[in-house]
Amino acid sequence: MTINDLMQQDKTTVIDVREPYEYASGHIEGAINIPLGEVPMRQQEICQLSKPIVAYCRSGMRSGQAVAFLKGQGCEQVYNGGSIMDLMAAAH
Repeated sequence: MTINDLMQQDKTTVIDVREPYEYASGHIEGAINIPLGEVPMRQQEICQLSKPIVAYCRSGMRSGQAVAFLKGQGCEQVYNGGSIMDLMAAAH
C-alpha cells in the first residue's frame, strides 16, 4: 500500500512531528502536532490512535526517526509520509 492509498483512507491518522512553530506556519489539514522530542513520552498515546498512522516533517528525516522508534516499540501500521510537500501532493 502506498502513502497515496493511506492518505485516501478516512481512518488514517496523520502526525506532524515538526516543532509547534513549524506546524503553525502550515500543516496537513487534520494533522496532529507531536514534535519528535515528545514521541518517546507519548508513544502509548500514539500507538492507540486510529490506524494506519502516517508521520511527516519538513524533509522526511524526523518522521523517519519517529516511525523507526514507534515500530521498535511494537507500534504497528506506522508509516513515514516523508516531507510535508510529498504528503500534500499525496493528500490530493
